[in-house]
Amino acid sequence: MYRRASTQVGEPGLRTVLDEEAQSLSLVIAALQDQIRSHEGTPATRRRVLGAVRYRFDAMLPRSDDAWIRLLARHEQSLLRSFERVITRVGAGDVEMKAELHRQLPRLHSIDLDMHSLAKAIGVGH
Repeated sequence: MYRRASTQVGEPGLRTVLDEEAQSLSLVIAALQDQIRSHEGTPATRRRVLGAVRYRFDAMLPRSDDAWIRLLARHEQSLLRSFERVITRVGAGDVEMKAELHRQLPRLHSIDLDMHSLAKAIGVGH
C-alpha cells in the first residue's frame, strides 16, 4: 500500500517518505521470510481473504495526500499491534524467531512514528 501511495500522492517529499517506508517494510518482510525458510518452513506470501479485500478496496479509491496519510497511519498502527501480539505468542523454545522479531520491531516502531508525525501534521489523531 505504501508503494501505491507513493505513486499517488502529489507532494514530492511525501512520495519519497512513503517510498522509503515501503522499502523498510519490504526488508522486514524479507528478513522474516528468510527466518521462516531457515527453519524449513514456507512463509506466507498472501494475505487472508478479508485483508486482501480490504487492501484492494482501500487501494482502489482515489485519495488526497491527507487521505493517504490517514489510511496508512491506521494500517501501520494495526500492523504494529499485530506484530507485538505475535512476539508475545512466540514460544520460548523458538529463540531465533523471537530474536528476529525483536530485531525488526524498531523498524516498525520507526515507521509508525513517521506515520504518527505525518498524521499529526495534517491534524489527524493517530
